[in-house]
Amino acid sequence: MRTVSVLITAALLSSPLAAETSTPPARYATTTVFGNDACPTPKGDEIVVCARMPESDRYRIPQALREKKREDSGPGASWASRVQTLEDAQRFTRPGSCTAIGSFGQSGCTQAMIDQWFQDRQQAQAEQDEY
Repeated sequence: MRTVSVLITAALLSSPLAAETSTPPARYATTTVFGNDACPTPKGDEIVVCARMPESDRYRIPQALREKKREDSGPGASWASRVQTLEDAQRFTRPGSCTAIGSFGQSGCTQAMIDQWFQDRQQAQAEQDEY
């Protein structure tokens, strides 16, 4: 009978109800430690939760950020193609753009006509080479 009362007492003391306090701690801290680094010690009634990562990941970009897909360029895109995309997005406001928007925009109309002629010529030559 004594064994049963000891088991019941132990079960009641180890239940979650016995662990609850009336007021929660004032501060929670979550941190990541690497290798054999020590977890920071709590101050006062602070709760500190530590996640341990291997030492080899200390100076690496976190896994979640490494796998994030870039939306502004495809995989393996060069810096030159990324810069070209940015330049194309703002080209209509620059001088030489052949628009009424931006400063000195009309200066590019002749260049735009020459570029169009060159593209038409290349396309005609490619079609002629096919036959």
